[in-house]
Amino acid sequence: MNIQPTPYDHPDAVALNDAVQAEYAVRYGDEGDATPLDAGMFTPPQGLYLLAYAPGGDPVATGGWRTQDKNDEGYENGDAELKRMYVIPEARGLGLARRILSALESDAREAGRTRMVLETGTAQPEAIALYTSSGYEPCAKFGMYRDYDNSRCFAKPLI
Repeated sequence: MNIQPTPYDHPDAVALNDAVQAEYAVRYGDEGDATPLDAGMFTPPQGLYLLAYAPGGDPVATGGWRTQDKNDEGYENGDAELKRMYVIPEARGLGLARRILSALESDAREAGRTRMVLETGTAQPEAIALYTSSGYEPCAKFGMYRDYDNSRCFAKPLI
């Protein structure tokens, strides 16, 4: 698998974003994650967006981080927020999410970020298992879904 930086608005990234949104809609019975995102949030050094491609050239996994600092949504100075981690069903179990997560953590650390944070939900137990097995611990809720009962927030120091 080839993992490479890709703009968030690249057609392959848009296709995988549409797929993850459809999965969120099924899992949560809603329209998916409504957090406002744009390509500029994932442009280095303020963030990074990665896509994994199968040997045949098909996009199979994605993930990104964006800069966050202290604000009224509960973020802290130095935060890097993980967004849009997703692996298509046919490529799950190959370690792609873990590889992307590691690359994003390394990049955020190099960009001077001190903590990686993420929000997920109770309908994504495999995501929670990935993050907790990668050193993430529950933290105070932040972001758009901080008041939702099924929201779970996690953090990991990058220093």
